[in-house]
Amino acid sequence: AGRLDLRDWQMVTIDGEDAKDLDDAVSLTMENGNYKLGVHIADVTNYVQEKSALDREALKRGTSVYLVDRVIPMLPHTLSNGICSLNAGENRLALSCIMTVTPKGDVIDHQIAETVIRVDERMSYTSVAKILETQDEAERDKYRTLVPMFEQMAELSHIIREHRKQRGSIDFDFPETKIVLDENGRPIDIKPYERNTATKMIEDFMLLANETVAEEYFWRELPFLYRTHETPDDEKIKKLSTLINNFGYHIHVGNGVRPMEVQKLLGKAEGTPEEALIDRLALRSMKQAKYSPENTGHFGLAAKYYTHFTSPIRRYPDLQIHRIIKDNLRGRMNESKIEHYQSILPEVAKRSSEMERRADEAERETIKLKKVEYMQAHIGEEFDGVISGITKWGMYVELPNTIEGLVHVTNMTDDHYEYKEERYEMIGMHTRKVYKLGEALRVQVLDADRLMRTIDFKIVNQGGAGDGEE
Repeated sequence: AGRLDLRDWQMVTIDGEDAKDLDDAVSLTMENGNYKLGVHIADVTNYVQEKSALDREALKRGTSVYLVDRVIPMLPHTLSNGICSLNAGENRLALSCIMTVTPKGDVIDHQIAETVIRVDERMSYTSVAKILETQDEAERDKYRTLVPMFEQMAELSHIIREHRKQRGSIDFDFPETKIVLDENGRPIDIKPYERNTATKMIEDFMLLANETVAEEYFWRELPFLYRTHETPDDEKIKKLSTLINNFGYHIHVGNGVRPMEVQKLLGKAEGTPEEALIDRLALRSMKQAKYSPENTGHFGLAAKYYTHFTSPIRRYPDLQIHRIIKDNLRGRMNESKIEHYQSILPEVAKRSSEMERRADEAERETIKLKKVEYMQAHIGEEFDGVISGITKWGMYVELPNTIEGLVHVTNMTDDHYEYKEERYEMIGMHTRKVYKLGEALRVQVLDADRLMRTIDFKIVNQGGAGDGEE
């Protein structure tokens, strides 16, 4: 009762093949020449009441953790994969952000409402990409009633992305790692997992909903949680500037860098041999994003207002702001409620940021572990890679499948090598042989240590020309 009934709206969820906690559905129609985009988010707070045992445990966990072979959910499976998950064909409670977007990409109107929805189809990124990118006939036929909507979505996604780009939003396009395990949890294949039209589309729609919600609640002057990303330190940008000068790139230094500068730099490096390296150096000069009750804007997205609203099944901050939104929608946001939220939000922000760090670290470590296990079966084999990092103890080399290993200086036996920090180079003292970031190398796997989670390489056919040219 009292909810907006959207069960007759055409809508879908689009996720990875193996996702079970579906917290966002999307819908799109045209109205007077504008796009009417609906982002429908599972209404988790309906089932997780504040201060309940469920809520306390969720706050303690802060986030779901996605390890290589399992998910450690923030909420019990019956909720996260069951009643809260927007499973196709089921009636589900949602919190919807319905936006009117012009063909130029401006959101001219929006409505946030408690709704009831029924998803038509559970789509996967792969399937939607087949429909849109390769125009796969079988796929298009199978989902023919949805194809027109997907095509409009692709159109809108492009508009939103361009709009973001124009204001300076930075898009780091790193390939993620996809690890395929056998039934005993052993890695049998490791490959880069690229973003496609469909993953970018969902990303664009979620970003837009997050900004729209953040902006409304900022102007309502109600207590709220924002996702903030500060401007990088001048020191770090100076260092970045020095490093990229070696590659003939420039970035304007002095009284605060603008996102547009970083975006232009990445644009210039695109398609060059040093692209991955420049991306990495730029990313390292950035601060980490965090949650905060104060809205200080998001540098990386070049957004004045940003929050996390779209994943309440797997992130506590989203769940927290859903409560605030619902109290406001139901006219329950009185003085004592405002005071209550003001008093708890700093701690919620701090806890959520800490748990997010911890989860990220655990995810990275398990990926590292599986990479080492994978390489244990390939000791003695040779691979082509590029130098992805140089330190005084050696050079990191990354293979096309995203695995990274170290060529330790003690294994560089053809000379005594010195590390030139200001240029990120290794120089042979006698031969004057130079190794630079981004350079291609052929390496042999020496060792893979599960306990230390390290992989050791040595360079194949070292020696040769003295000027660093192979």
